[in-house]
Amino acid sequence: MREQSGYELLGVGEDASFEEIQQARSRLVEEYKDDRKQLEVIETAYDSVLMERLRLRQEGKIPVPDRIRFPERQLADAPVKPEPATSVQTPDWLQGVLDTPSRTDILWPGGVMLATAVIGLMAPPAALAIGIGASIYFISRKERKFGRAVLITFLGFFGGVFLGSWLGGVLLTQGLSSITPDVFATMVTLIALWLTSSFFR
Repeated sequence: MREQSGYELLGVGEDASFEEIQQARSRLVEEYKDDRKQLEVIETAYDSVLMERLRLRQEGKIPVPDRIRFPERQLADAPVKPEPATSVQTPDWLQGVLDTPSRTDILWPGGVMLATAVIGLMAPPAALAIGIGASIYFISRKERKFGRAVLITFLGFFGGVFLGSWLGGVLLTQGLSSITPDVFATMVTLIALWLTSSFFR
């Protein structure tokens, strides 16, 4: 009785494709997964078929597909994918401070600060006190951290007072504004409080 070839043991013909040989091996391994001796026979048959295929390919008896022989042609023929647009990455510390607010988180503080600005035309100190309280409220409602809300609010307040005083001094000395420096600084500070309560966390 003659010995079976690797092809016969795998149950495929000598003209089988590589994919068919792999599928036959996988099917047999699954079928005999509990039979260690049979698994060794399957692996030996598979290895012998692969070695035979490699020898025949090296001797030029099996044509090598162009996609394997000339992979660079496939790359040249492949459609060029446009590179994704690179987005500007913000630093981690800035992402931890800035917020992407909802429309409500922008409009409510904006409306309150606008109403406070009307009060600021007549009584700047009262408007600033209301603006500080509103800013603390909106930030702590959003973040649930009262201490952080107070800190952010006072940073916005001092930044607004500084910017408002500086801009007020520049604009008012040029005669570009008809309001007093205190009222101008109050308006800029209320804008700063609105920005901090809407866009900071």
